[in-house]
Amino acid sequence: MRDAVRVWVLAAGAPPDVLARYRAVLDPAERARAARLAADGLRDRFTVAHGALRVLAGRATGASPAALTWRRGRYGKPALTGPWRGLHTSLSYSGDLVAVALSDGRPVGVDIQHVVPGGDPVPASARFFHPREARHVAAGPDQAARARRFVRLWARKEAAVKAAGGRLWPNLGMPVDRADVVECADPAGRHRLADLVAPRGYAVAVALAGDEPYAVECRTDLGDCP
Repeated sequence: MRDAVRVWVLAAGAPPDVLARYRAVLDPAERARAARLAADGLRDRFTVAHGALRVLAGRATGASPAALTWRRGRYGKPALTGPWRGLHTSLSYSGDLVAVALSDGRPVGVDIQHVVPGGDPVPASARFFHPREARHVAAGPDQAARARRFVRLWARKEAAVKAAGGRLWPNLGMPVDRADVVECADPAGRHRLADLVAPRGYAVAVALAGDEPYAVECRTDLGDCP
């Protein structure tokens, strides 16, 4: 049986009663981080993202969402601690959407990126990406196509780096355009990538550590949660 990763792509906004229930499961540090965000939309997005992660991880482990604890690794990747450490989690948010990923067997990384209108991604891709990828971005027929190509590549890189628990900048030159198994440089390791069907204007990618295939289940709601 293949390994599986579960991904939820959720709206970052929520009614006041749902926000309150998400806020109730956050720990004091998360509530403090949310309070420091100046804009209401940013606070709500943070609350939905971290609250949904807790609710989903609690459902997967049978634990109270508020009781779960994470510890940051060498480069800041959070990992569940104590009796829940067998469940791997990843979280990302961009624009008006949030992505949460869970994996029972292998470290997971998920990334969602909003395609921001305007701007030119060609200079950034030339500076940071593998030369072949930079040429791919630059060859887009118009600005919108170039932005979509850039964002898809960026999401794939971030997903792999999150699965590895590394830093993004040393790995931006890692080519991810042609193969679904990629090699992170820092820390070194192989990771299998998958692109997910994303709402218009977004790119979503997920990665699991190792090169073995896996199944992806993607949902856009939490059912009866929270």
